[in-house]
Amino acid sequence: MLIEQAKEVLQIEAQSILGLTEQIGPTFSEAVSVILKARGRVILTGMGKSGLVARKISATLNSTGTKSFFLHPAEAIHGDLGMTTPDDVVIAISNSGHTVEINKILPILKEMKVKIISFTGGLDSPMAHHSDLVIDVSVEREACPLGLAPTASTTAALAMGDALAVVLLKSRHFSKKDFRRFHPGGSLGERLSFVVRDVMVTDDHVPKVYPGTGIQPALTEINNKKMGATLVVDRDQKLVGIISDGDLRRALTRGEDIYRKNVEDIMSSAPKTIDEDTTSAEAIALMELNAITHLVIVDAHQRVKGMVHLHDLLGREEFKVNGK
Repeated sequence: MLIEQAKEVLQIEAQSILGLTEQIGPTFSEAVSVILKARGRVILTGMGKSGLVARKISATLNSTGTKSFFLHPAEAIHGDLGMTTPDDVVIAISNSGHTVEINKILPILKEMKVKIISFTGGLDSPMAHHSDLVIDVSVEREACPLGLAPTASTTAALAMGDALAVVLLKSRHFSKKDFRRFHPGGSLGERLSFVVRDVMVTDDHVPKVYPGTGIQPALTEINNKKMGATLVVDRDQKLVGIISDGDLRRALTRGEDIYRKNVEDIMSSAPKTIDEDTTSAEAIALMELNAITHLVIVDAHQRVKGMVHLHDLLGREEFKVNGK
């Protein structure tokens, strides 16, 4: 019962986000254009749960190349409005559009010639009427069974903020180098700064067997090297294939007697390979795209130079370097 309730919440929130794809339109493009042209910053404002969403969107914008800060609407009416300038763009977030504190500051911002964008489900609300652009983030229902606690609506607003941040990132041609510069101390920035050469296992740490090897010796190699897979290489160390735990499971599922087979009978013959100068972030993206946990590092002649597992890239508490 509890699990079904949890699943229902996730389904409601997922449907709310998918619903945004039908609601997004020309206003979104106009909002992007306004922000790109602005000489000032993007100011996010919201009360309560919407305020927490606004803070997160502001943080995402800052880390992806758009200068931003959060303005608490209650503090704004007591002096913090002085932080804004006509060069700024304000994004106000309120599901209903009737948040009193926000609707007190928007007319003042409008007098200051500040561009106002609202994220709201109240398309005919006072907040919408005070705004230059209105982005519809309405949801069919909240996940809260009482319909009171902001759940699906805050998820939708947050997702729209992420969509805006990513589109702005691409429009500004914001690069990984830029991202690293803004995240010098974080684990994510550290991960992006590494190249595969720094974290791959090499030499005797790489699990390898030759064509003609039986499955039992291959399993022994997998267990001994603790990589969850073994490469199949020829006598010149050129890559022939890979046997992963998944290959073994699939063979067993097909009803095959794997102990009567050699490695080439069940291996994947086209494993994904990368260059040792590939960044860790690019390697992780390739793994995610192909739903795999291993990559093989080869030279220009397809000779094996190393191997990397997803755990080598992400680390547990810190990066592992060269299998040590």
